[in-house]
Amino acid sequence: MKAVDPVNVPSSSAVQVVGSDGFVQVRKRDLERLEAEVRTLRELMPKVINSDLIDTIHEGRSLDAFQELCDREQQERENCLHIQTRLDAALNECQNEKQEKLVLKQQLWECRGQLQQQKDFCTELGASCCTLLWSASQKEEAIRDILANGKLEDFLSIAGQTLETFIKLLVDEAKPQQSDNSHEHNFVLALAGVVTNIAAVSCGRDFLSSSAHILLGTMLQLLGLMKPGVFPKLKVLMLMALYNTTINVNGLKFISERPELLPLMCHLLEDPDPEVCLQSLRLLQSLILEREIMPGMATDFRRSFPLSRINHLVSSCHPTLKQTAQETLEDLVSFTNSQTTFTEKEQCLD
Repeated sequence: MKAVDPVNVPSSSAVQVVGSDGFVQVRKRDLERLEAEVRTLRELMPKVINSDLIDTIHEGRSLDAFQELCDREQQERENCLHIQTRLDAALNECQNEKQEKLVLKQQLWECRGQLQQQKDFCTELGASCCTLLWSASQKEEAIRDILANGKLEDFLSIAGQTLETFIKLLVDEAKPQQSDNSHEHNFVLALAGVVTNIAAVSCGRDFLSSSAHILLGTMLQLLGLMKPGVFPKLKVLMLMALYNTTINVNGLKFISERPELLPLMCHLLEDPDPEVCLQSLRLLQSLILEREIMPGMATDFRRSFPLSRINHLVSSCHPTLKQTAQETLEDLVSFTNSQTTFTEKEQCLD
């Protein structure tokens, strides 16, 4: 440090202090005051800055953290209150929807009841109308009038759809067995009776053989779906309709060419109802008597037809069934023999 030349200054004058940037003049009195303050601070600092002050500082910091926590909790409380408000609104809306649902369910039950009443009424009305039509169709003039009206094709289409719906519901195991006296059963029974009466008239057979192949195929299919012993009257009427149709050459050709015919005959002959077996045998007789139209059935008869069942029916207590079974056996023997002779003659010609 550079030495300062002595200067004659009074004691109360400023003192020169050398700093890093040069000299600064400070009054001696101010310097003494500063020194006194520093000594005072040195004496008082240990007394002021002690464990109590440190604890107070920590407590202050803790209070700040607690205040922050309180603010956060207050914000969360407000959020919860908002969510609770939304929840209450949602619950009220849900309750209103439940009330509306109960009202709609009640209305649905009422509509179902009304629909069931309308269905019962329509079924009863249809059964009554078809029963009247069944009675009227017993006269040939009525059949001719029906044909002349031009609506028979539409009627037969509706009849086929109704029969199909009824029988497919019938074979559904989840559905309870319907009574033979139900309106639905009487309805389809009358429909089948009308078709049978139409087929009993020559002009009606011609129409069925040429323009009602869908109905005839549906009846053959439905007869195969019905279980033994179920609604025998309906089976008998459909078999009679098919038998009447086979009197027409085109009808006989159509039915004889159906692949399900022989399995159907085997199925129907196992029915416990004698009338079903009787009508099945009559339909079979009608088929085998027309040997020129059915040359390919002899092989199938010999291979798969249950002649033992017909032999069993020969001993039936039902006199008509017994006689028809005997005649069918004779016709079958004659039919198979003639077909065998015809095949042998063809082989000789070759």
